[in-house]
This record gives sequence, structure tokens and C-alpha cells, in this order.
Amino acid sequence: MRIIFMGTPEFAVPCLNVLVENGYQVVAVITATDKMGGRGGKELLQSEVKKRAVDLGIPVLQPEKLKNEQFLSELRALNADLQVVVAFRMLPEVVWAMPKLGTINLHGSLLPKYRGAAPINWAVMNGDKETGLTTFFIEKEIDTGKLLFQSKTAIGEDENVGEVHDRLKIMGAELMLRTVKAIESGNYEPVAQDNSQVSHAPKLFLENTELDFSKTTQELHNFVRGLSPYPAAWTKIGGEMVKIYRTKTEILTYAEDIPVGTIINNPKRGILAIKTVDGQLHIEELQPAKRKKMTAKEYLNGNLLKATQIG
Repeated sequence: MRIIFMGTPEFAVPCLNVLVENGYQVVAVITATDKMGGRGGKELLQSEVKKRAVDLGIPVLQPEKLKNEQFLSELRALNADLQVVVAFRMLPEVVWAMPKLGTINLHGSLLPKYRGAAPINWAVMNGDKETGLTTFFIEKEIDTGKLLFQSKTAIGEDENVGEVHDRLKIMGAELMLRTVKAIESGNYEPVAQDNSQVSHAPKLFLENTELDFSKTTQELHNFVRGLSPYPAAWTKIGGEMVKIYRTKTEILTYAEDIPVGTIINNPKRGILAIKTVDGQLHIEELQPAKRKKMTAKEYLNGNLLKATQIG
């Protein structure tokens, strides 16, 4: 079976590996174009999928536009039976409809939950106890195609999205291999998604990653976990933007009635907390603007904070 693999980040690499290791003929890899970055923006950066494809000796295509006629001609000439997509971009119909066996996608949620760009983040941010992966046939609307197979995993109470991501990355390779084998043998029954169960996982921007201290302590803790280590939840302390990477929800009792959003700190004990509607969110690891990550104790050693409102 001739397969074209489409993907960009490190999350997709195990799926590429497992197909090659199991003898499938990956005739080409489609990935993002190289970009300038690194120190001073002077380094040419290649995607993780491209790096692995080059190591494996697989031809790589990096179209800027997926409807470009030259690219489409190259794609047709490859005569693929199946296209496999893992963490790539939205495909036009002329691309996903090309192979005779269709185009399949690996998505980081239990569809129809969390359709969209950041499914793993939102599952953790919302405090879900379980998440997983889905393989499905790509159709016109994003993440709406018929389901093939799913794999589930529990989310630990204090796990962050990076930890869940890394586990799903390995699980994804196993699920992709199962899916490709089923398609090869014809032993599968696609199932339509239940649209009554749909939820969404929009892209993450500065505007929707700010901590909202009108939320409960547990909700805030989940929010931080779901954005750590990337892109990171943030707030302002003393007028300075600070990224928050690790918190805990231990409750301390204070005699006085202090307003929500008040900074509570004890430098000697390394305690940095912010008053919430039902307790205090204890910050354990953070990163002030233009500085390295640090513990709360390290931060307090260099910052004299008064019990004032955040912002």
C-alpha cells in the first residue's frame, strides 16, 4: 500500500516511524515549509517530521499553498492509495479526496468532543478525567468525518498538558498502525459522529490564556495545567506579565476577609498565592517577562510584594 504522510510537529513523528517500521511504503512526506528562527531569527528551522523523513530517506514536499497546481500534479504522480494526516493543517477537498482509499486523520481527543486546534489543552483546562485519540476519515468540515477507532487514557489530577501530550504521542502510533492495518484489510466500519455531543477546542491566544480569578481554585489549577508548559497561563503581578507553570490548591485560612485577586505571600516559607472565590491558588513555578522560569521562593527573594490586587 502506497502512503503519503502529512504532519509537522514532534507529535506526528511516532506515527511516521511506526508505518515505516511495519513495512508500509511511505512514498512521500508533506510538511510545513522551513522557517527562520532561533537566536536572532537567523537559523533555518525544519519541522520535526521533515527531519525524520530525511533520516529515513523519504522524499519531502513543502508546499506553501495546497491548491498550487504544481504541488497537486506532484501529489497525483505519487499515486498514493492512502493519505495519513497527523497534526498538519486543514486540507482542501482536491487533496483529501485524491487517494482511492481516502485520507485519514489522527485527532487528539475522543471525537466529537474537542473539535479544533487545541484538543489536548482544553481537555486538561476543563478538568476532564479522561481523554484520548480518534482516527477518522477527513471530510469537508474540520474534524467531522466518520470515526474509525479510538483509544482512551485517564488524566491525572495534577498532570499537565505536556505530560498528557507525550503519552498520547506514543498511543497515537499504536492507534494509527491499527487503523492502517484495518483499512488495508477492509476490516472496519466507519461510524458517523453524534453531533449532539460536539464540543470545541479553539486556538490558544494571549486573550484566552489569561487567568480569571473569578473562577474557583480548582478551575484555575486545571487552567494552568492545561497550558503548561506551552503556551502557559498568565496574569499580571505588580503590573508585570507573569507566566504560571505550576500551582497547587492547598487552602490556607486567613482571619481577615480579603478580596479576590489579592496577593498572599510569605517569603520565608516560599509561599506565593492569589486569593480566589473559594480559597487561594498557590503558585509554585512561574516566569516573569524576559526572565527564566523560577520557583515561587526564588521569585519572592527578588521581589518585595505587598498584599495588593493583581494587575
